[in-house]
Amino acid sequence: MFAPIIDIIKLINAVIFALLILQNASYFVWLALAYAELRRSVRREKKPNLWSMLTKDFTFSISLLVPAHNEETTVVENVHSLLALQYPDFEVVVVNDGSSDRTLETLIEKFDLTKIHRACQLAIPHRRIRGLYGNPRYPRLIVVDKENGGKSDALNAAINLARNPIVCSIDADSVLDADSLIRAMRPFVEEPEQMIAVGGTVRVANGCTVKAGQVIQIMPPRQMLPLFQSVEYLRAFLIARLAWSRLHAMLIISGAFGLFKRNAVIQAGGYSTSTVGEDMELVVKLHRSMREKGIAYQMRYVPDPICWTEAPDTLQVLQRQRTRWQRGLLETLFKHRRMLFNPSYGPVGLVGMPNFLAFDVIGPLLEMTGYVLIPFCGVIGVLSYEFFIAYFMLTFALGICLSVGSLFLAELSAHHSLKPKDLLLLTAGAVVENFGYRQLNNYWRLMGFWQFMRDKQGWGAMPRAGFSRG
Repeated sequence: MFAPIIDIIKLINAVIFALLILQNASYFVWLALAYAELRRSVRREKKPNLWSMLTKDFTFSISLLVPAHNEETTVVENVHSLLALQYPDFEVVVVNDGSSDRTLETLIEKFDLTKIHRACQLAIPHRRIRGLYGNPRYPRLIVVDKENGGKSDALNAAINLARNPIVCSIDADSVLDADSLIRAMRPFVEEPEQMIAVGGTVRVANGCTVKAGQVIQIMPPRQMLPLFQSVEYLRAFLIARLAWSRLHAMLIISGAFGLFKRNAVIQAGGYSTSTVGEDMELVVKLHRSMREKGIAYQMRYVPDPICWTEAPDTLQVLQRQRTRWQRGLLETLFKHRRMLFNPSYGPVGLVGMPNFLAFDVIGPLLEMTGYVLIPFCGVIGVLSYEFFIAYFMLTFALGICLSVGSLFLAELSAHHSLKPKDLLLLTAGAVVENFGYRQLNNYWRLMGFWQFMRDKQGWGAMPRAGFSRG
């Protein structure tokens, strides 16, 4: 009577186990691709004439776009960081997006701002601007006060006001290394016609000491949650994005630090206000726009420019962030579903988007099902004890290897080397995160999927503690 049900359960378990092996095998392929791309990136940086090219007349001017909503604890450090950047020609456009705290007042007080006038072309629609602020002592800084419309709307307003051909989106809870723009602009200098977007590395600032807008002491977080995220960020950037950059199928440039050709963004319609994953959606939209118009283009991830961000240190805030990320992913895949498996969109349609669908949407569901179904089958005798052990050992061992591999790439790439004891702490985090944190993230992905199905909107509150100051 129960034989057909047991056969179905066995089949499901076999499929889950096979997909687990396939998924982790693909991760090791990415690791190999990431290593190859990293070596190529290091060789590019060592070109003897590159630094002089980047600091002379050949350099593009940049507009740094900083959307800020209730960011009074970090926005001043962020602006100081940006104004101190080593780059010959740039401006900083901070957009106060209808904050309910003292974000605007703090900026006005700290930089002694007064109202100014500045003409702009309404190339992309956005909510009403209430005022512009500046100070002749800070000629590179302009602060925009506008009605609340969300992060995408704030970025669209900043793009309209920007006066330079390259725009760079930066989160208001982040700070950049002083030479980040020089390093991030290298692909635009090497391929000035075709390069339309470049992403840098985002790393966790929790545990680091920030002074005058610069990270002066680098240390891994001492709290468990930020430590896990620190390992997670290294894995996401130094494995996944390096690999996808090499395959010409990069789908995400972090909203915390991404550079784009302004005209390409305007032609694609700017940031979408109908998704909470505006950074991924813009990149996918740029791919789609260029492919459909038959325009040759390039996008690249560069590992050496680093942006430091404050990671959530409570489960509640982290849950809101991760469910929102999953909703943004699903919204983007659904909105651009015609690109899936479509050869007209090249590696993005044939490899990049199917990978996200398989491993970031379907994968967590199968893995969580396996955590429940396989032990249950072991208890009732459908599966052997050996299979049960093999499943969990394979899951955890491969996860640990990948995390440690990302630390290896970080040491190869970084001009920020860590002390042995700090590397040991990160390695411990890479091991421990596989026992609980990884499963919790998969559960939050499922929550994000459920919220997407229910058409939930909004970001939710993201309180910040502020940077540790020296």
